[in-house]
Amino acid sequence: MTGRFITFEGIDGAGKSSHIPRLADWLKAQGNTVLVTREPGGTPLAEALRECLLHRSMDAMTEALLVFAARRDHLQQQIRPALEAGQTVLCDRFTDATFAYQGAGRGFDLQILSSLETWVQGGLQPDLTFLFDLPAAQAAKRRAAARAADRFEAQDEDFFDRVRAGYAQRRAAQPGRFEVLDASKTPEDVWAQLMRALEARQW
Repeated sequence: MTGRFITFEGIDGAGKSSHIPRLADWLKAQGNTVLVTREPGGTPLAEALRECLLHRSMDAMTEALLVFAARRDHLQQQIRPALEAGQTVLCDRFTDATFAYQGAGRGFDLQILSSLETWVQGGLQPDLTFLFDLPAAQAAKRRAAARAADRFEAQDEDFFDRVRAGYAQRRAAQPGRFEVLDASKTPEDVWAQLMRALEARQW
């Protein structure tokens, strides 16, 4: 695959989604062809599964299976073809979110998640992951001011503390692909951090 795969991670309220269109525009200005997508979602089937995940009650295993089912279709229909065509893929969440939310947050078995990751993705991992790091209490204030909560956003602060810790564990396991951004700063400061990270990688 000749394209680049960049993912954006962080707890709900960290502000990651607002930076994706801006980075897409910047990359296009550098001559890149860019696919902007999200998880769960990115295809009609995966978007339908996303609606179930956000609004219907289920246990952690069902969540994990639905997330990976959506991811399988997303990879086949969108991500792999774009990478094979040499495009840059910007994805709002990927498998790190599953380990953080269903694994650390819900307490689901990490070994099972690792098996699912291998079955669904093979060896595919992002080339770069921006982790927007923010304390759970600050993220909760942002979410409350921004929108009505879905099933995940309605979880308590302890849940998001666990999710944040889950992201830290993923970063510790694969430090080379992560760039941690201090998401407590202003949007412009966070953007500056992101651009410095790209410059350091000579992208």
